[in-house]
Amino acid sequence: MTVILNSKEIKECVKLDQNLIPIIENAFINLSQGKVKMPPILRLDIEKYHGESDVKAAYIEGLDSYAIKVASGFFNNPKIGIPSSNGLMILLDSKTGVIKSVLLDKGYLTDVRTAIAGAIAAKYLSNPESSIVGIIGAGIQAQMQLESIMLVRKITKAYVWSRNIEKKQTFVENIKTKLGIDINACETPQEILSLSEIVITTTPSKAPIIKADWLKKGLHITAMGSDAEQKNELDPNIIKECDVYVPDNQSQTSILGELNHAIKSGLISLESKYNDLGKIIINSNLGRQHIDDITVADLTGTGVQDTAIARHAFAMSQEKKLGVQLNE
Repeated sequence: MTVILNSKEIKECVKLDQNLIPIIENAFINLSQGKVKMPPILRLDIEKYHGESDVKAAYIEGLDSYAIKVASGFFNNPKIGIPSSNGLMILLDSKTGVIKSVLLDKGYLTDVRTAIAGAIAAKYLSNPESSIVGIIGAGIQAQMQLESIMLVRKITKAYVWSRNIEKKQTFVENIKTKLGIDINACETPQEILSLSEIVITTTPSKAPIIKADWLKKGLHITAMGSDAEQKNELDPNIIKECDVYVPDNQSQTSILGELNHAIKSGLISLESKYNDLGKIIINSNLGRQHIDDITVADLTGTGVQDTAIARHAFAMSQEKKLGVQLNE
């Protein structure tokens, strides 16, 4: 039996809330402990339309199901009034390979698990008293990152910068209405850095937006836009100069993430080893040591997050008796 779930049903099962934090934390812990089989990402670039499609998968040892995900990002889509993200997840039985569920989430589960990963990074790496956050980018992920960080930090003020002025202003208006916090638009990325205690980058930029010269004591940066070789949001010197660098998965960030650019620039050795996010969750003493430390989380998005959230969505759908069952 295969259960087909549409995006409306999935959104009924999975909310951007505290319940997801331990689910995604546990996924990172399993990855860190070597309990996950996770192949390299398969990516197809459609450069003509500023788009890409990625295939990610992971099996967590001992679990009865695993997910394979196809996710697309077509970054010109907002200009024609449709979301940049799309995709689906397939949940398969670990013993037989039989398809248990097809989750037609249109990229929603990817957006949610990415936002929760950002919250987890801030939870373990930013100063606990941090209350001012700066967002680079003004798309759906920017909004979800802001919502999710409010699950782990008492955010009282936010700033946003985007190259698209109209989009930036719309973002401010939407956040004021939805979250009711003090939020203002900035004229430059440097202004974001000067005003914020936590900075989150959420763009598909192919050139650094944040310069190393702008760093200040106590800052935490979560960079989550660099999930392909050509993407780059941070000056590579930031990876060298920060006090604590934390990848979601170093084998990925050395190829796709901000670490990749630091290695290519000759600033970091390919042999350098870092504690990944799972190890920081297990032992927070491996992360920020002092209030003045500058910390950086490099999030490229892992298949284990997809398996974790797909399994959760399916379990909730079974409780709620949602979806269409195919018995063929």
